[in-house]
Amino acid sequence: MFRSWYRRLLLSYFPIFLLTVTILIFASFVFINDISRMETKKADRITASYLMDNVDRTIKEAELSVLEAAERSDAYKRYFNNQGQIDMATVYAVAQNLRNLTRESPYIQSIYLYDKRNESVLTETGLKDLSGFVDEDWIGRITSGSLAEGWQPVREYKDEFQRTSIRVLTINKGMPLPFGSEGVLVINLKMSGMEQIVDGMVNEQLSFLTIFGADGQVVYQAHSDSEGAKNGKQLNTLYMERLGWTFSGGIKTGSLFSWVSVISYLWVAIALGTVVCAIFYLIYVTRRNYKPIQVIMNRIEGHQIRKLDQSSDRPDEMMLIDGVLEDLINHMTDYDKKSRENLLLQRSKLFNDLLQSERLDNVVQRMEELSPLSGAHSTTRFMVVLSEINRYDKVFQDRYTRGDQNTLKFALMNVFQELARSAELQAWAEWIGTDRAAILFLTTGSDEEMAEKIRVFAEDCRTWVEQNLRLSLSFAIGPLAAGPGEIRDSYAAAENVMQHKLLMHEDIALTEFGETRQPLLETFKYLQMIAEFVKQFRMSSGQWRELLEGVFDGFKQDYLQDDDIRSLIQAMLQMLSREVAVMSEQLQDELSAENAEKQLKRLEEAESIDEMKGILFEYLTDLFRTYVSVSETKSYRAMVTEMKNYIEENFTNPDLSLKHLSDRFQVSGKYASYLFKTEFKMKFVDFLTELRMKEAEKLLVETECSLQDIALQVGYANAITFGRVFKRVLGITPGDYRSLKRGRGTSRL
Repeated sequence: MFRSWYRRLLLSYFPIFLLTVTILIFASFVFINDISRMETKKADRITASYLMDNVDRTIKEAELSVLEAAERSDAYKRYFNNQGQIDMATVYAVAQNLRNLTRESPYIQSIYLYDKRNESVLTETGLKDLSGFVDEDWIGRITSGSLAEGWQPVREYKDEFQRTSIRVLTINKGMPLPFGSEGVLVINLKMSGMEQIVDGMVNEQLSFLTIFGADGQVVYQAHSDSEGAKNGKQLNTLYMERLGWTFSGGIKTGSLFSWVSVISYLWVAIALGTVVCAIFYLIYVTRRNYKPIQVIMNRIEGHQIRKLDQSSDRPDEMMLIDGVLEDLINHMTDYDKKSRENLLLQRSKLFNDLLQSERLDNVVQRMEELSPLSGAHSTTRFMVVLSEINRYDKVFQDRYTRGDQNTLKFALMNVFQELARSAELQAWAEWIGTDRAAILFLTTGSDEEMAEKIRVFAEDCRTWVEQNLRLSLSFAIGPLAAGPGEIRDSYAAAENVMQHKLLMHEDIALTEFGETRQPLLETFKYLQMIAEFVKQFRMSSGQWRELLEGVFDGFKQDYLQDDDIRSLIQAMLQMLSREVAVMSEQLQDELSAENAEKQLKRLEEAESIDEMKGILFEYLTDLFRTYVSVSETKSYRAMVTEMKNYIEENFTNPDLSLKHLSDRFQVSGKYASYLFKTEFKMKFVDFLTELRMKEAEKLLVETECSLQDIALQVGYANAITFGRVFKRVLGITPGDYRSLKRGRGTSRL
């Protein structure tokens, strides 16, 4: 009975099995083919989009590199502010800069500046008149107003070093930047470079890509010798806003693509019909075989299971099923873990996009899906708070291991979230740096109410963390932002405050809109103040303290960033070292690089401008005492006078030198030169040469001595050296000088 039932079941279900499997194979082929077509279109769009972005980024980087160089260099401004007088040093500096930019970028063909006032063109090779310039027609179109600023269509351009024309992309910018009208900056990019980028990213055998200009004309076709654009299937069209280009791409063998699509839908219909027939047949067979199957199941449940468990001849189906289920569970666990990690990455990416105002398309929908903030929409108000760990290097990194650091940072995130919930605030916190976290609040009340609640939240966080984690935090609270698009402004304002921690009176600071831009650092003003301070210090005047106070008052008034303050103080110490260290070996030791590094490290660890000022005053006061002691001991003015008298008495000595003076007066040669130049406003060598030349003039006129004898008498070893120095000083040879003074035509040697 078992064998007949087996054959019966096999014969009953086997036709369904064969037919269903066959149809499913074809249906799978259809679905896979349909998915392949959709994925092909999607992949083609991604490739074309990436290619377009690559071209756009390349053009943008080339443009920004030139504009940033022009903005950073003062030579460009001086060139256009020449008041009609050309400064060749400025011209050379700009030309050198243009050459550097052209060499550094493989895509830049040429760069030149057109000065409307002088009607001249400055290229990388130098200054040229507009008349006869290789691109004179183009400049004429610009000056006539027929060409607006910005990127222009592809054109033919003939460089002054090339015989044939090449295709270039040109951008015109008014100079000086950003909206100057005194001249024009013209940048020509090699179209061949863009074409290489396109060819390198398009598979000639599988796909094609054609670029159309704003006028509808073909700008470039990838692998121009290919026939893909004629016979292929166009799948995607993308538009580049910067140049007005349209990228049209697709795959080759387009007719086969369309034919397979038609066959796919036919097979789908056949598969659906077959499935319906199989369902009805399956129901019929199942009803017919229901009772025998029930009997078999009862017999298996009553007897066969125990026998099969005791037998070792058959495979253990349950272990097999258990193994399959275990594998499936492991796969599902791994999938869930990766999904959670992907969710965290997407959430972090969205957070950074909001702070930087990047990729804000469908941002409200993305926030609903990814962020912990609920109820956000396009007009929702937000507020950004930045939190930074004070003295991160010394307190946090040196004290804790890498694992402990990660644990503490995770704990800080939980503290922020819990205290925000306690204050009935919706908050989203993420780490945006090694020592800095950002917290995004969704505000619902009035501006004043929310600002106060968030300030209290920051104070609670600072107090809790200081008491429980032994860490010090600083908070900068940005202004309210109306909508996701203004979150960047709130973040920028808070970040600006974090750059002025030395000038913050408290660990929590509120900001307003407009605090993101900082005035340019008046370096020259501070260098003048520092130079005057160093001068008073060197002159042993007590006014150096008042001048140093003025420098720190300037820091506060100009609201300088921390890095600028530290840089200026470092420059002050370096200038003071150059002026004072030469006085004695003791001062050289105190102002050595090692001691200076220690003082700078102490200043780096200062948490406020007042603490920094106290450290600096303490150090300079000790240094001033040493300097005054050395100055009084050496009586350098008397020493300089004695040194001058000694030189006047012994200038005929050929061995007289700075080393000779240092040995004679027991001071360093560098210090002797410094004292001499300070008191007499001239170098030692110049003073010695002047004395020798005066004596030589007297001997040439009043004696008949030979030039060799005169050279020895004034301190030179030979007549050649003496003659060279004499001509350099007086502009005439010794023999001609003697003849001129005596009125004779020859000179006796």
